Amino acid sequence: MTLPLIAHKFGGSSVATAERLARVADILLERRERQVVVVSALQGVTDALITLVKRAAARDEGWEGAAASLAERHRDTAKALLGDQAGPMQQRLTEEFKALHELLHAQALVGAVSPDLMELVSGLGEVWSSLMLDACLRARGAPSRWLDARDVLVVEKGELGAMVDWEASGAKLKAFVPDPGDRVVITGFIARTRDGRITTLGRNGSDYSGAIFAALFNAAEVHIWTDVDGVLSADPRLVPEAVLINRLSYSEACELAYFGAKVIHPQTMAPAFERNIPIITRSTFNPTHPGTRISAERDLDQPVKGVTTFSGLAILNIEGAGMIGVPGTAERAFEALKEAGISVVMISQGSSEHSICCVIQERDGHGAERAVREAFARELAAGMIEAVTVTPGVAALAVVGDGMAGTPGVAARLFSALARAGVNVKVIAQGSSERNISVAIDAVNARKGLRAVHSAFYLSAQTLSVGIIGPGNVGKALLAQIAASRERLLTKSNVDLRVRAITGRSKMALGDTQLELSDPRALLEQGVATDLDSFAAHVQADHLPHAIIIDCSAEDSVAARYEGWLAKGIHVVTPNKHAGSGPWARYAALKAQPRARFLYESTVGAGLPIITTLRDLIDTGDEVLSVEGIFSGTLAYLFNRFDGSERFSALVRQAKELGYTEPDPRDDLSGRDVARKLVILARENGWQTKLEDIELESLVPVALRDVPVDAFLSRLEELDGPMQARLESAKKEGRVLRYVAKLEQGGVSKVGLSSLPGDHAFAHIRLTDNVVQFTTKRYRTNPLVVQGPGAGPEVTAAGVFADLLRIATGLGARL
Repeated sequence: MTLPLIAHKFGGSSVATAERLARVADILLERRERQVVVVSALQGVTDALITLVKRAAARDEGWEGAAASLAERHRDTAKALLGDQAGPMQQRLTEEFKALHELLHAQALVGAVSPDLMELVSGLGEVWSSLMLDACLRARGAPSRWLDARDVLVVEKGELGAMVDWEASGAKLKAFVPDPGDRVVITGFIARTRDGRITTLGRNGSDYSGAIFAALFNAAEVHIWTDVDGVLSADPRLVPEAVLINRLSYSEACELAYFGAKVIHPQTMAPAFERNIPIITRSTFNPTHPGTRISAERDLDQPVKGVTTFSGLAILNIEGAGMIGVPGTAERAFEALKEAGISVVMISQGSSEHSICCVIQERDGHGAERAVREAFARELAAGMIEAVTVTPGVAALAVVGDGMAGTPGVAARLFSALARAGVNVKVIAQGSSERNISVAIDAVNARKGLRAVHSAFYLSAQTLSVGIIGPGNVGKALLAQIAASRERLLTKSNVDLRVRAITGRSKMALGDTQLELSDPRALLEQGVATDLDSFAAHVQADHLPHAIIIDCSAEDSVAARYEGWLAKGIHVVTPNKHAGSGPWARYAALKAQPRARFLYESTVGAGLPIITTLRDLIDTGDEVLSVEGIFSGTLAYLFNRFDGSERFSALVRQAKELGYTEPDPRDDLSGRDVARKLVILARENGWQTKLEDIELESLVPVALRDVPVDAFLSRLEELDGPMQARLESAKKEGRVLRYVAKLEQGGVSKVGLSSLPGDHAFAHIRLTDNVVQFTTKRYRTNPLVVQGPGAGPEVTAAGVFADLLRIATGLGARL
C-alpha cells in the first residue's frame, strides 16, 4: 500500500488556528488518494506545557491560571473550527484538561519535576490538535480514523536521539486496520519506550513522526505543510530576495538544516532517506504551488543551492609547537569536550599541526576552555601547548550544493564575495564530499556576509546601497537615469541599485529600503538636517553587503571625506574634480585605499571615455608622450561661435542664458576648471603634477577677477577689445582660436588660448564638444582622438552612472 503523508504545523490565535485547520481539511478532501495525516501541536503549546510542569513543581501559584488559559485557547479553537458541532469536542477537551490539572496538582505536592510526567505532559498538545482535525474531517462527512502514536510507535532513547524499533512498531501497526476509505489522523511527537513508558521524539518530533509513519505505511511521499511555499535559498528575514529551491537532495537538505536553515530537522529525513521516500514541503496558503521536493535525485546544474548562517558561536583554539607530530592530540581535545557534554560545530587544523581550532556554541565557551585546559594541564605547564583561547561573537556561514563537487572556483567566489563586503574569515572547513564549504566570521557581519555570498552565486540580485550627494543638475539627471534603468538592470543583469539616501547642502532624505526617485526635491523638503556622518552610516547598512556614495557636488569639503569613506569600505564615484586635482598627499591616499574603489571618469570630459582610454594605454604598456585637448564645453561653445560677427561679451551672456556657464562665468573663463582636468590626467599617467605647476592663462582681466559677480556681468564689455584683437591676429594667419590644454611628457603643462591651423583636429568640432588627442609611442604619427559632448547634466550623469555599473561588475554582477 502506498500513501502520501501530510504533516502540519499550526500557529496564531484561536480563530487563525481554526482557519488553518479548516484549510488543511479542505486540502485533504480535495486529494483522492489515501492519506495519513500526522499533526503537530498548536504553536507554542509544547513550550507552554513544559513551563506548566516546572511551575507546578516549583509550587508557583500562577500555574493553575496558565493551565486554564491554555484550556480556553483549545476550546475556543474547537468552537471556531466546528461551530454548532463543537460540543462533543469541547467536552472532550474539558476532560483532557481536568486530567492534566490533576497531574499537575500531584506534581505540585511532590515539589520536584518528574521526568516521566514531563514526557507525558509535553506531548499532550499533539493529542488535542489531532483530535480537533479528526473531528473537523468527520463533521464534513469524510471517513477518518484517529490513531494515538503511543499505541503504535516504539522507540529507544540514545545519544543520537530516539531510535525506532521498526519491528515492534510494525507489529503494533498491523493491529490497527482502518477501513479502505478512511483517512488516518495520527498524533505527532509522541511514542513509547520498549518498557511501555510514554516518551517524546525531541524537538521537531512531529516532522520525525511523519517520516517514521511514512516508512511504516510504505507511503509514496511525505508532504510537510507549513506557512511558506518551500525551502528558500536563505533565511528571508536576512535576505528578503531569497528564492525558492525547487529540488534538493537529501544530503543538501541535511547540510542546510544542520547550519540553521529552516528546512527540516536532519533526523526527520533519516527514515525517508533509507527508504527513498521523497519529502515535499508546501504551504497551506498556496496549496497549488508544488513546493520543494527533497529526494535522492541530485541536480548538478547549479553549484550552490543555498546559503545559511547562524550565530551564537565561539572559536576554541589550541596551539603550541609541542603538538607537531604528536599522535592523539586532537583525540584528547575532542574527548575532553565530549566528557564535558560540548558539541563541536566545525573543526579546522592547519597542516603544520601547530594549532587545532573548532567552533562551539558560545554558551559552552567557558566550559570548553576549562575542559581542554584540564586535559592538557601538564603540556600547558611545560610550555608544549602555548595557549587555549575562546573567541566569542562568532557566526558560521555555509554554502551548500551537490554541484559544488568538482566545480573549480566555488571557494574562490565565496572568499571573494566576503572580501569585497569587508568580511574577514576566521575559520574554514570543507568536507571531502565538497558539498559544503563552511566559514566562521564575526557575528556582527553575519547578515552582510550572507547577502554578499547569496548574490555572488546569483541566488539573488547583487544589491548596492547608494547615497547621492548634490541633487543639482547632474545629480537630478543621474537619479532619473537610475530610476529609468533600475528595473531593466534588476531583470536582465540581476543588479539591484537601491538609492537609499540623497543629500543637499541643508537637508537629506533617508530611506530604509530605497527612496522614490520621481521627485527628489520633495524628498529633501520633507527630510532632516544634513549630517554627512549619519548619511554615510545609513548608506553603509549592516544588512546590505555593498555601499556606494556618489558625490555630484563641487565641494572640496566633501572630497576631503573620501578617504574616510573608502577606509570603511564605501566605494566612491564622483564628477567632483577637487579630490583628483587637490593636494597630492590626499590624492595618493585615495588611490592607495585597498578596501573600496574610487572612480572619477566624469571629472574629465563628462561621459567621454577619456580616463578609461588613458588607463588602457598605460596598462597595456604604451608610453604617453603628450595629451592635448579642449576640455571645456563652455569655452568650446564660445570660440566655435566667436568669428567676429558678434562681440565676445554677447556670446558669454548667451552661453549663460543657455545654461552652458556656471552662475559666475569667471569659473569657466578663468580656465581653472580646465587646469584641474589636466592635473587629473597627469596624475593618471603617474606624474605628481599639482595645480600650481600648470601655466594657466585666464581670460578674465585682472581688474575683474575679484569684483562681485553682478559687477563682473555689467562690465563684460571690457573683454571685447582684447579678445577681438586676438581673433583678428589669428584670422590674418588663416587660424582659429581655441582654448586648449596641453600636457607633455614629464608633466609639463599649459592651459590657454591658442591659435590653431584651420586643418587642425580641434578646428572643426561641434559647438560644445570636448576633444582629446593622445600622442603615444603607438600613436605617434596618427594620434588617438576621443571626441564628443563634454558638458551638460545628461552626459555627465551618464559618465557617473557608467562608473557605478563598473563597480557593480567588479563586485560580481554580470552586465
